[in-house]
Amino acid sequence: MNKTKKIEPLTGETLLKRVKELENVSKEEKAKECGYYTVTKNGVERVNMMKFLNALIDAEGIQLDSKQTGNGRGGRSASYRISVQSNGNLLIGSAYTKQMGLQAGDEFEISLGRKHIRLRQLDADEILDDEES
Repeated sequence: MNKTKKIEPLTGETLLKRVKELENVSKEEKAKECGYYTVTKNGVERVNMMKFLNALIDAEGIQLDSKQTGNGRGGRSASYRISVQSNGNLLIGSAYTKQMGLQAGDEFEISLGRKHIRLRQLDADEILDDEES
């Protein structure tokens, strides 16, 4: 049986550079040239497109996975929709406040429109001005 040396799949900047050099060939050929293939027992070469595309995404620095929270727990993801509760309250929820980096005691100005409620975070100068008046 003929043993050929398998090339190590390219990653990072090396992968990006090689893909740019191969701009005129098919994506399958690019994957193969960059080392993203295996040879079966029968000698058939199989291109691993998923590993190749994932390596390209990583090389470009694109984050597809959501950011993990500090406590590692799942929970519900923010849907950007809320409902008025039976007691008349609107509860925004911690998913939104964490995403904005809000802390306990942060203050907001509420303005009402015909069909909307606008919350505007007050900065430290505005809070001091309100306390002085």
